[in-house]
Amino acid sequence: MVNTKRRKTKKIYIDNVAVGGDAPVSIQSMTNTPTADVKATLAQIQALNMVGCQIVRVTVPDVEALSALPLILRKSPLPVIADIHFDYHLALGAIEAGVAGLRLNPGNIGSEARVHKVALAAKAKNIPIRVGVNSGSLEAALLEKYGGVTTEAIVESAKKQIDILEKTGFDLIKVSLKASNVPLMLESYRKLAEYTEYPFHIGVTEAGTARRGSIKSAVGIGALLGEGLGDTMRVSLAASPVEEIFVAKEILRAFGLYKQGLEYIVCPTCGRTKIDMISLATEIEEKVDALNIEKPLKVAIMGCVVNGPGEAREADIGIAGGIGEGLIFAKGKPVGKYKAEELVDRLLEEIQKLL
Repeated sequence: MVNTKRRKTKKIYIDNVAVGGDAPVSIQSMTNTPTADVKATLAQIQALNMVGCQIVRVTVPDVEALSALPLILRKSPLPVIADIHFDYHLALGAIEAGVAGLRLNPGNIGSEARVHKVALAAKAKNIPIRVGVNSGSLEAALLEKYGGVTTEAIVESAKKQIDILEKTGFDLIKVSLKASNVPLMLESYRKLAEYTEYPFHIGVTEAGTARRGSIKSAVGIGALLGEGLGDTMRVSLAASPVEEIFVAKEILRAFGLYKQGLEYIVCPTCGRTKIDMISLATEIEEKVDALNIEKPLKVAIMGCVVNGPGEAREADIGIAGGIGEGLIFAKGKPVGKYKAEELVDRLLEEIQKLL
């Protein structure tokens, strides 16, 4: 059963983006350029900004990447989170550079004393830390204790790291429990939700290529959203980071959690269809998307007389296809009947009138 009430969580801020509390679910991505290549990294951040990304993460694996951070931070249009593994000195350097947030992996950052140093430095500058537990890099002791990667091992790792941070008085925390196995990921978030009110960063790690990874991410992220879990999210694809944002927005839109832009209701086609629906829908989507419309609009593209007129009337703008022709509706009222080859241009004209 879908839970329309979201889990109560602590609100934190990644620069000017609220995460948790009553804030909308925010969308993140991560650059796949070498961070030391400032020009390429900034170009990718700008591309992400243009398609609606709200928070971006960059890897800081070495001193070359750390040296590039100040210029990236000055020119980035998005809040930047530094992704840190192994060397806590890099985390301290990223804090000094002024990042908006840190992502630390408790399985590889080192001793409790090192985490304390990072937490104290972050606390002094009000920089949130994401406890990023990943099933692929759990602590060796937990793997031995639980006989491998289990829900219990993932949750205990997160709780242990939260406790370490809290010992320093640090509470600007968000948590992610990443796994490529969807049931494992789901159960881990559910169990940790019983323990803490810190906001969750959700996603399916190493989900796959654009096609398969989008499906896997939609299943995993969607299941959590349907239970009221999740405050910020990333769709992790072996594809352009820009593609991640498109998928993330569509997942949120399916739950009514993203209102901007276009929602498409498209006939899947069947033997009743008397118009080339697939070509028509593809052309409309390409041309309408190119308009970069931010206003919420529901567009129905329907192909037969059974459901078409009803769906088209319910949408802001819609087409109900017939035999080589179609009826266009706007705000529930018929605008006119047009030949198939005229439908796209006529629909675009009517959409412009609604903007």
